[in-house]
Amino acid sequence: MDAVDKPLQRVLSGFIRMHVLHHAEEDDLFGHWMIEELRHHGYSISAGTLYPMLRTMERDGWIKGRDEKDGARRRFYRITPKGRKALKQVRARLQELFREVATKKKQSTK
Repeated sequence: MDAVDKPLQRVLSGFIRMHVLHHAEEDDLFGHWMIEELRHHGYSISAGTLYPMLRTMERDGWIKGRDEKDGARRRFYRITPKGRKALKQVRARLQELFREVATKKKQSTK
């Protein structure tokens, strides 16, 4: 993904949070893996951006982290019941928004 300006970054950060919740629902994840996963989808996000986002999501109660030391020290994250509820709401709203945006036809000017 090309460099994006700050306003677009703010919009895309919501997509990234949703993507984190999605993967945290499927299995445990850790930051470096998430950075690589996002890169596969065209997002270029630094550790300095992702880790504070993960900490905020943890403070908000959406994900729960646990430290593991298996060679390298890693913090693994898993979705919480509050995160599942948020993800369910996001998915419903995303479907509605996608239907509207994807089918939006040019409005006629009168």
